[in-house]
Amino acid sequence: MLKRLRIRRHPANFSTGIDPLVSGQRVWPNIVLVIGLTALIAAGMYLNWDARLLAGVAVLVGLVTGLFVWLVGMIGLVPLIGPIIVKILSFGFIWLLNAMGYLVSYVAIRRGYSRDVLTYRGLTMALLVGIVIGYIVAQFI
Repeated sequence: MLKRLRIRRHPANFSTGIDPLVSGQRVWPNIVLVIGLTALIAAGMYLNWDARLLAGVAVLVGLVTGLFVWLVGMIGLVPLIGPIIVKILSFGFIWLLNAMGYLVSYVAIRRGYSRDVLTYRGLTMALLVGIVIGYIVAQFI
């Protein structure tokens, strides 16, 4: 009976067995896409195109091509602070709080409370920034 030889590997050299450069996926199309999308948005802002149209195109291109995942991966590669930023971006609580803020702002503006909305949004941003700073400080302590 033949025994298979196990190859001892160092934990730092762990691989999933699929190398992105070997599997046919290249990094440069994502970089070209980011540069092209940035140029499109800059040209649109210079030519005074509708901001909602530009934002819609950027979101559509980002979702279809997986560009957002690639950008979050690039941010995650930054030593020390990158993984913390990725964790903060993925907090569902922050997304929920921001969505509720937009909904309440929309209703309040429709009823004529635009000055109060500015105060409310400022307090919400202060709360979110405080949560993020507290989380970063807690990670380093």
